[in-house]
Amino acid sequence: MSITPDRKSTLISEYATKEGDTGSPEVQVAILSERIANLTEHFKSHNKDNHSRRGLLKMVSTRRRLLDYVRKSDEARYKALIERLGLRR
Repeated sequence: MSITPDRKSTLISEYATKEGDTGSPEVQVAILSERIANLTEHFKSHNKDNHSRRGLLKMVSTRRRLLDYVRKSDEARYKALIERLGLRR
């Protein structure tokens, strides 16, 4: 369910806005999107796992808040981010 350290470092280097950037909204949204995708796959075979479903809903909510922040601060950055991640909104 969790992402490997190698995958996480790949995501950080791919979405970082500057050298050593691990906390920008882009990086946080990318990591959350990866975790959400992993949990979504988990639920295809474990559909009664309600404890993990609560965690999934919290992650989706956190990602939505981060995306709203990016959208409010810089619309072009928001559009580029959702385009790169392949999100619908």
